[in-house]
Amino acid sequence: MTALTLEAHLGTTVTIDLCAPCQAFWFDQRESLQLRPGSTLRLFRLIGDQASSPRVALSNVLRCPHCGSRLLPTHDRQRNTPFRYWRCDHGHGRLITFFDFLREKDFIRPLSPQQLDELRQNIQMVNCSNCGAPIDLATASSCTHCGSPVSMLDMKQAEQMVTQLQQADLHAQSIDPTLALQLERAKREVEASFASFQSDADWWQHASSAGLVEAGLTAVARWLKKAAG
Repeated sequence: MTALTLEAHLGTTVTIDLCAPCQAFWFDQRESLQLRPGSTLRLFRLIGDQASSPRVALSNVLRCPHCGSRLLPTHDRQRNTPFRYWRCDHGHGRLITFFDFLREKDFIRPLSPQQLDELRQNIQMVNCSNCGAPIDLATASSCTHCGSPVSMLDMKQAEQMVTQLQQADLHAQSIDPTLALQLERAKREVEASFASFQSDADWWQHASSAGLVEAGLTAVARWLKKAAG
């Protein structure tokens, strides 16, 4: 794993562990709750950057990096969205994949019947964002390999998250007399950018080859880089 140091509240930092090939995070205890808004944006951008990279399957036996004990698979639910992670029974932390991290944060949702019909009009095959197996949309609406329903990044939720985090980080840095105008301009730019993603022919092509969630993440990461530059 690679250590990643991020800004936390009250001027402190936290160091989390990232496994890029497996596309997973290791969080010690409550590290994820200590992150500043800008650090959360950084993780979201990182996930987007890795969305199209080949993923190595997790080992059948996962061990705690601190004590070496076998990690226990744990199933949980965020509203109506199930997710899972692997936790140390001695309280040292937990391992969670990028996909389930986004599920936990309520950024991924199954498609509605209407959205599935629209998807079938644009593409015939899509890769499962959970395991990578191909899904024939003509005959299925979920992955026959792992059972995950065809899902996508919730663009409205992502838009709100990006706007809120930008606002929170601006407040944390300083009080600027032009802050209200800056935030309104940022909000309009975010709304326009997110609205254009799925009307783009390149987006549908990417969604077919990489997966719906990956296509959304790549688009978000691209916008974040543009906004940061």
